[in-house]
Order: sequence, then structure tokens, then C-alpha cells
Amino acid sequence: MSEILTERSGSILRVTLNRPAKKNAMTSAMYNALADILDEAAKDDRVRVVVWDGAGDSFTAGNDVEDFLKNPPEPGESPQARLQHALINFDKPLIAAVHGAAVGGGTTMLTHCDFVYAGESTKFQMPFINLGLVPEFGSSFSIPSRVGHLRAAELILLGLPFDARRAEELGLVTRVVPDQNLLATAIETAEKLAEKPAGALRAIKRLLRRSSREQTEQAMRDENEEFAARARSAEAREAFAAFLEKRRPDFTKVKEAATAN
Repeated sequence: MSEILTERSGSILRVTLNRPAKKNAMTSAMYNALADILDEAAKDDRVRVVVWDGAGDSFTAGNDVEDFLKNPPEPGESPQARLQHALINFDKPLIAAVHGAAVGGGTTMLTHCDFVYAGESTKFQMPFINLGLVPEFGSSFSIPSRVGHLRAAELILLGLPFDARRAEELGLVTRVVPDQNLLATAIETAEKLAEKPAGALRAIKRLLRRSSREQTEQAMRDENEEFAARARSAEAREAFAAFLEKRRPDFTKVKEAATAN
């Protein structure tokens, strides 16, 4: 079974993350496949709008931990960086229909969407700090620019979950809808967009993103370099060991070990 499903209806391409048993946790192969799909859709004149959702009870729980530990990101052209590049260069409307868990990249990837509809069940979280990591997908720039530094610090430095209504208040989602209406709402917007002049849609999207694109790209480069370094740090090793052993991490020991050396 494919871990990413695609279905085209007229000029609308639906892309579905399809690992429901794993809450659609992202593997390196999925990052690459999703980047390929977006790159192809960008070149396909038959596709005017992309709708992005997740199968089962979640959008995505973020990185698959086992895959992440086997394939830690490298600076430069990692699978995650490939998807980042595909997202920032995608100049057609991208609509996300989000429900259940939207963790880590499941939140930060959404900053590249033009419409984000969240089901009432959605729980967002950017728990990078809890894993000894840093944010990704340019979110160290895009989140503060949208919600302000103080609110961004609360979300990212504490890494606590927040619900769909809070995300709407912060301007991180377009609208909160009942879960049962989520996909229909996203498709309805896609159908309206598909009727618009395609060239003008693409031009407007480029203009809307113009002022923030350079800063977002720089943030991505800085994040990717720092993320790769942090993924190999003693703090991250302790965080992931604790996760796999189902215990609380003890970062005081990491600090003492670092000081002793």
C-alpha cells in the first residue's frame, strides 16, 4: 500500500498521507515522494489546485522516530530539505485539511499552505525542544512573523500542544470546522479556486509570498544546518532514548557530562 495517495478530480489534485496505523508519521521516503508529487503538480497544467490531508485519525504525527534515527538529516539536500524546496517553490494554491494530530512538521509544514482548514479534533504541537532539536520548514521565521515573538516563544520554547481554536486565534489556520465537514470544506474552496484564471492565481500567490520568501529560505538553510547538528547532540540522544524507553528525559545528566568533558 502506498504511503502517499493521489487522486485527481478535474483540475484538483488530492494528496493524502497514508500511514494511518502510524498516525501518518513521516519517513524519508515519504518526504521524497511528497516532494516529487508537488514538483510534478507544479509542471502539470491539468492541475490547478492541490488539497492535502491525512488518512485515519490524524494529519501527521511528525517524523517517524525509528526512520529518523536510522536516517538522521544531513545539512544540505536531505529529504526534508527537498520537500521544503518543493513547498516554497509551489506557486499554485495549496489547501490543507487537518485533523487529529498535527505534530512537529505536521504544524510547521502548514505555514506553506494558502488555506488551512482544521477539524475541531486537531491538536497542534511543535515539540522540537523536547527532543533537543530546533524548528524546521522555515518556521523560526514564519511563526514569529505571524503571531509575534512572545507567542511564538510560548509555542516553540515550551513545545506544548494547542487546540484548533487557539490556532485560529493566532492566525495559523484559516478556519475551524466540524471534523465531518473538513474535507468537503477544503474541496469546496478548491473548486472555487479551480474556476479562477490559473495564470493570475499563480502570479498573485508569488506576489503574496514575495516579501517573506527570502527570509523564509534563509531560515530554512539556518534551521537545516542547526537541525542536523542538534540531531547528533548528546541532548537529542538522551531525548530519543527516553522516548523509546517510555521515560522522562533527564537533561541535567547531559549538562553535567558536557561540563565534565
